[in-house]
Amino acid sequence: MTLNAETEGRTAAARFRHEHHLGVQPLGDLVAVIEQATGIDVAVLDVGPDEHGLTMRDPARDAVFIGVARTRNPMRQRSTLAHELGHVLFEDWTDGSAGSWSDRTPAEIRADVFARHLLVPVEGLREFLGNRELVAQPTLSEVVQRFRVSPQIAAIALNQARYIDDDTEHEWMALTAPQLAARFGWSDQYRALQADSNQRRAPQRLLARAIKGYEEGVLSAQAIATLRGITLDAAEADLREAGVVPVQRAIAWAAPSELPDVHVDLAALDEALNTPDDDDGDHTAEGSKAG
Repeated sequence: MTLNAETEGRTAAARFRHEHHLGVQPLGDLVAVIEQATGIDVAVLDVGPDEHGLTMRDPARDAVFIGVARTRNPMRQRSTLAHELGHVLFEDWTDGSAGSWSDRTPAEIRADVFARHLLVPVEGLREFLGNRELVAQPTLSEVVQRFRVSPQIAAIALNQARYIDDDTEHEWMALTAPQLAARFGWSDQYRALQADSNQRRAPQRLLARAIKGYEEGVLSAQAIATLRGITLDAAEADLREAGVVPVQRAIAWAAPSELPDVHVDLAALDEALNTPDDDDGDHTAEGSKAG
């Protein structure tokens, strides 16, 4: 990692937190944070097993879209979201980022650094741990649980904050969040995080516009169900429970006096009816009488 990437990533993360009044505390729902702070549409999608995230930009409309994979690894999903946000802020459009962190380009490294400092700012870590002198695996677990990051990101942050040395950081790199959760009693919370990160999620602004269209009677409930990735019955039930129903518009009937006068010319019809047949033969009617 270059010093330049570390400095740029850390500075950008601190600036983002400052500009959006996020302080140094752990970030909650990262999808909502990004959407509310930047106006960027974010979606959680069904994608291939090797895809984590992507950023797309429409230069014609100057619109940006971030998509991340639905996964049972909530810490990785948060890292991916922060990583893709880094690409947006650094305007890494030419790299065609697809969220594959195996490509260690300078832009990818810088986005990694941004993600780490956004999720675990050193100042926030020091504020949380204070002057602790004994930092062992229980402390690592606390940091992972509180900041919702992987043990790897937590270990790097603990080293940078001078709580652990390089050897301890390297040792903790092999640990996983499920292991720490099981060992230190927060497996139930981790399973709840897994359930949340494994759900499809439509961009909030897009879904809000769709619901408005449903209220106005110009969009079906099926469209909302498709956006959310749920059944039609579930979508309709949620809408009813929220009191969202299509508006009932009264049909405006016109009074007879308000109708325009219509002139119908029947001359052509009269002429056709009065024209004699062209057949010159005799026409007789035969009948039978029953006797």
